Amino acid sequence: MRSLIAVLALLTLGGCMNVSDMVSGTEYHLRDAGFLDHGRTERMASRRLQQDSFIYIAQGHFVPPGGGAYPRPNVVAEEAFNGFVEYFPMVRRARMPVGLEEAMSEARGAGAHYLLYTRFAYSDDRIGTQEEWEEEEELSRLGTDRSVLQLMLIETNTRYLVDTARIRSRGGFLTFYDAQPEDLLGPPLQEYARSLLGLQP
Repeated sequence: MRSLIAVLALLTLGGCMNVSDMVSGTEYHLRDAGFLDHGRTERMASRRLQQDSFIYIAQGHFVPPGGGAYPRPNVVAEEAFNGFVEYFPMVRRARMPVGLEEAMSEARGAGAHYLLYTRFAYSDDRIGTQEEWEEEEELSRLGTDRSVLQLMLIETNTRYLVDTARIRSRGGFLTFYDAQPEDLLGPPLQEYARSLLGLQP
């Protein structure tokens, strides 16, 4: 009986709205309120790319400042590749962190139209497990992880800076247990790939 009442209440509240829209809206509000992981992307340009654009992805050597463990050396390039490959069939990534000139040379050598050069600008791994608490025992270090990425999209032929972007991410209170800042990177990078095609989130 209670489940029937709950279903009827949802249908009444939903009105003409379908279930997927309700779920999407609820998820958005939970992210915005800080219960789930949340990422915000600030793009400096709004140029769109064609889906058949060949994009080469590389990450700089820069070690992010901030508290906590050192992230995997090439994690941003790996996560960006995973986010882009669904939308851009021709995408490759560097195997390890490289400087900008080396990345540009590799991108041109591969025949890529664009270089997506990334940098893990900030990483803060807060205390999220009992083991981490035993190591640090610092009340101010409790909380959700945070990260900041910087992206440059460069045309390989002309070296024209097509777009720059900054992605700020924070963990959610329902998902912070045993999480790392690099766990926050995937969804906003995939959203950035979608935005380059003009697709809605």
